[in-house]
Amino acid sequence: MKQDNTKKKPAKFLQKGKYGFLRVIFSRTGIILIMLAVQFALITAAWVWLNNAFVYVWVASIVLSVMLVVHIFNDESNPVVKLTWIIVITVIPVFGLMLYLFVKNDIGHRLMIKAYADSQKRTKKFVKPSCAVTDKEIDANPSFKGISRYLGCEGFPTYKNTRVTYFPLGEDKHKELIKRLKAAKKYIFLEYFIIEDGIMWDSILNILKEKANDGVEVRVMYDGSNTVQKLSYGYHKKLKKAGIKCKMFAPFKPFVSTYYNNRDHRKIAVIDGKVAFTGGVNLADEYINEKQLYGHWKDTAVMLEGDGVIGFTLMFLQMWNLNEADESYGKYLTSYYSVPSDGYVIPYNDSPLDNDLVGENVYLDMINTAKDYVHITTPYLILDNEMISALTFAAKRGIDVTIIMPHIPDKKLIFDLSRSYYKRLLESGVKIYEYTPGFVHAKMFVSDGIKATVGTINLDFRSLYHHFECGVYMYGTGAEREIEKDFCDTLKKCEKITLSGLKKGKFIGKLVGKVLKLVAPLL
Repeated sequence: MKQDNTKKKPAKFLQKGKYGFLRVIFSRTGIILIMLAVQFALITAAWVWLNNAFVYVWVASIVLSVMLVVHIFNDESNPVVKLTWIIVITVIPVFGLMLYLFVKNDIGHRLMIKAYADSQKRTKKFVKPSCAVTDKEIDANPSFKGISRYLGCEGFPTYKNTRVTYFPLGEDKHKELIKRLKAAKKYIFLEYFIIEDGIMWDSILNILKEKANDGVEVRVMYDGSNTVQKLSYGYHKKLKKAGIKCKMFAPFKPFVSTYYNNRDHRKIAVIDGKVAFTGGVNLADEYINEKQLYGHWKDTAVMLEGDGVIGFTLMFLQMWNLNEADESYGKYLTSYYSVPSDGYVIPYNDSPLDNDLVGENVYLDMINTAKDYVHITTPYLILDNEMISALTFAAKRGIDVTIIMPHIPDKKLIFDLSRSYYKRLLESGVKIYEYTPGFVHAKMFVSDGIKATVGTINLDFRSLYHHFECGVYMYGTGAEREIEKDFCDTLKKCEKITLSGLKKGKFIGKLVGKVLKLVAPLL
């Protein structure tokens, strides 16, 4: 009897196409998500059961909720966040109480806080290297001293001898990154929120494999949320087989934890300690317009060459070693590559695991110290009271405050929420434009032709409060003028938003925006 050696195809419902969603359900990621949903359902069922079965439990929960509201009102968190929690606890006392206690006492979250603190301690002696700018030199620059002093207190020293190259599009950054990766001799560190198979990532991965084969140390870290849509759960194992050290940050596991809310949203590339990249550009095809999901994708990035690179090297190693024993940091952090150049740079990051809102404070400083203008690009505009006050006050005191937003959104509900902030800003004199060719993903501020910051930090609660983020502050480097020119060029492709035009917007979109404002700090 003739033997059939043909390879069997998977069942139709597991193949690509209209049944593709079932492949996700039956994958490891799908199973994890189902288990998480089951646990959440059990918690909800317990609440319903207690509510229906025990009147005393309900009364006790109300008393506890009142006590909790008093506690929340007196803690040190942001007023908008406190108000949101008070609303949740007041409207749904039992469930709100359980949710708050779970969020604040979650073991997974506490373990992450400890791991992050330990990582900071292990690298403390490397925080301010000998190549950092001295306090005396900082004090000699009054208009720069404040932000430099502040970031220095947070563990982010100021550097000079660092050349800055600005990229007005993701395509420009990708081209230069490829060139620098090919020239790597010692090590390559990549940390990105999103990695997805395609033209961009494949071009990078081929180089990484070659370099690893040649003895170059290659490390890649990506956020665990990639396994939901972008990559398979075991993708990091494939990279390891190619000689690439790889880690997945906060991978999804089958237990409920607020730990999953703190994603690694950073984008960092460091090569040989000589070159570093950051900005909004992830490693996927839409970021270089090889595929267009929401029209033309406008993004930006910067490249540092020189002493400032050590700041991003340290950031990467701190995150890489969150749950690892101490390694020999010295070989990466004690060699400096000075590049004579103008101005100063301060690489910085922001962690959701402490009470310091570094990213927001950098933005607030640029707004509050502006003398002529502050120009902003951001994909989202979900603001707390401090940011609204700063923007409106700056506009009222005669500063040109102009914000560029997307015209084609990537998330419709979030876009409706963002637009709900337009009216108050416009009434105060803030100018808002939308990029008509498509989606703006750039996160940057530029002020007075001499100050700028480019990084990963959106103007929303997720970036400012919940995610790990990074950026670089620049003062007098010359790149600030290029950033301002790009902003002005982009403005020519934008539609100005007016109060009269805003009134003509769809009623349902306005309603959705207003409703979502109630829980914006928790989104």
